[in-house]
Amino acid sequence: MTASPLPVSTSRSVDFSAVTNWIFDLDNTLYPRRSNLFAQIDIRITHYVMAVTKLEFAQARVLQKSYYRDFGTTLNGLMQQYAIDPEHFLRTVHDIDYSPVEPHPALAAALAGLPGRKFILTNGDVPHAKAVLARLGVDPGLFEVIHDVKAMNYRPKPERSAYDGLLAAFAIDPGAAAMFDDLDKNLVIPHELGMETVHVVAGADFSHEQVEAWELAPARGAHVHHRTEDLVAFLGGLGL
Repeated sequence: MTASPLPVSTSRSVDFSAVTNWIFDLDNTLYPRRSNLFAQIDIRITHYVMAVTKLEFAQARVLQKSYYRDFGTTLNGLMQQYAIDPEHFLRTVHDIDYSPVEPHPALAAALAGLPGRKFILTNGDVPHAKAVLARLGVDPGLFEVIHDVKAMNYRPKPERSAYDGLLAAFAIDPGAAAMFDDLDKNLVIPHELGMETVHVVAGADFSHEQVEAWELAPARGAHVHHRTEDLVAFLGGLGL
């Protein structure tokens, strides 16, 4: 895909020279959405919702997406509405085939070349993140921590506590941090905290029957400072 490393707003320059803390979402951010890895998880979540609620597929699907939109994750919605066991949920929905994620040595090199500390902030869990990184060929040791939904006490992005917990635990100055995420709603709090924000989008030619329009929209707004279809090209274009 063609990279789009330019800022959304022409009033904001692409200057990351002050960034010493690099915070990355995992799914559909460190690997491209076109791999459709999350599509496998998505369907397993639907079947989990069906088992918990006894709804038929179509109704469970609607409920799942509403929880995803309103609670940050379907897991959070199910925990609040049905008091499910989060460990069982995570084991079940991440029992997938990771082979669609292809090795990406250029990504590994780009991440390794960033000055300062690197973090993963994911609404998934550590085993899932490590499985993805293994497929990408990215050493988990590049990251100070994989701060997952368990570390968030299951209160996921975009809730403020998800970010505050990471910042506090690792003494991260948000004014010297950048956040990369495929969902623009997850960039609202980082923007408010003073981070640089980058919306990693799938590209105009991507579509998938399991993905709703709001998940793919290349959002514009004060909370989206930069947008790219190619994370490696974006990082390489920073000239660091």
